[in-house]
Amino acid sequence: MEGCSRVVVGYDGTPESESAVRWAAREAKARRVPLTVCHAWRWPYPAGFVDEEGRAIVRRMGRHVLSRGARIAEEHAPGVPVRELLLDGPAATALLRESDDAMIVIGSREERELPVGSLVLQLPARSRGPVVVVRNEGAGEGRVVAGVDGSDGSDAVLGFAFQEAALREWQVHVVYGCWAPSGAPYGDIAAFADKAGLERACEARLRRAVDPWTGRYPRVSVRTSVVMDEPRRSLLEAARRADLLVVGDRGVRGLRLQALGTTTVSMLQLAPCTVAVVHVARPR
Repeated sequence: MEGCSRVVVGYDGTPESESAVRWAAREAKARRVPLTVCHAWRWPYPAGFVDEEGRAIVRRMGRHVLSRGARIAEEHAPGVPVRELLLDGPAATALLRESDDAMIVIGSREERELPVGSLVLQLPARSRGPVVVVRNEGAGEGRVVAGVDGSDGSDAVLGFAFQEAALREWQVHVVYGCWAPSGAPYGDIAAFADKAGLERACEARLRRAVDPWTGRYPRVSVRTSVVMDEPRRSLLEAARRADLLVVGDRGVRGLRLQALGTTTVSMLQLAPCTVAVVHVARPR
């Protein structure tokens, strides 16, 4: 993700957003890029009931919240340029305005059933850059898990995962859960009749995907796994000991109108570690 020239983190004063600010500050320091701490405030009543004095008070409260977020960032990443950005409107809209050249970082309350309008689902679906949802700041073993499926998005996932591992001196575990229609090479569903043959074909497919990145990052320790199980279960098991899980926005069979793939949504809801959703350019 060399294209990310800054890190933008959403902060609203909650413990979850404080975790996001700390993660984002460390990320900005590792990448040597500026950090923007963003807080979106809203007048809570309809437009016809605007009280300018009250509105000024709400805005001032938002400024105080934002200043606290910036102080947390400065404490955890001394020397990193920290910008405060106070915006009026929904948080998703505010953060998406900043997503052109940025990595977006937000916190998660770790609800198992995320509402459709949840920020955790909206941002990864609509952002132009990678979105990191901080669910756990780092209780793993110094490991990045990358979920691949043979689609075009796998290369973007691997690139992000290897770069993160190199920045943090972590190891990479690449997981290919292939017991799903997308796991069949070239879409040949008949391959599932020969489980051993399917496993060999998927292992070769995985090696071809990973080899260029091991050459580019020779100091990163890499482990690969072809798992004869569905991607969702394969990734959740691997993520139990991870600090970061990297997935694409949608897989090889993702519909053009589908915002996020089902596996990605499951990871955002259920993964025990921080999740990064990486996008890949697709023809329109």
